[in-house]
Amino acid sequence: MRSEEETNAAIEKYSDMIRRICMVNLKNYADTEDVFQTVFMKYVLSSKAFESEEHEKSWFIRVTINACKDIFKSFFRTKTDPLDIISDYKSELSTESGEILRVILTLPEKYRQVIYLHYYEGYTAPEIGGILGKNENTVYTLLARARKLLKDELAGDYNG
Repeated sequence: MRSEEETNAAIEKYSDMIRRICMVNLKNYADTEDVFQTVFMKYVLSSKAFESEEHEKSWFIRVTINACKDIFKSFFRTKTDPLDIISDYKSELSTESGEILRVILTLPEKYRQVIYLHYYEGYTAPEIGGILGKNENTVYTLLARARKLLKDELAGDYNG
């Protein structure tokens, strides 16, 4: 079990990243908060020793993505329609970067994850492959396809 100091330091360091990953995957503020609590509870109860800061960050990303997947598999989620993130964040989405985020959120999950990890967290394709358990070339393909989808969608918004 981790000390209060370790936990507070991890929350300070990773809370924004975890919330962003959750919002990209879940598109729902309430589920985001649930996963946020779950991830840090797992961290507090874990006695895992991390090799480096990068290893710790990768652990948080993997645990967060897995917790998001668990939400999708839950009985409640499969029997209801989730609220749309756009209604929760209208003011943030009215900016140009918000427009890009809105388009990213419309992408299929496999594209959202690689786009987020590459552009928001700064991971390379090989690192993303390791985190998501995908082949490096698959990650490159997903990134290329996601960029094309984003370009097509954003060009349509600006042209017409």
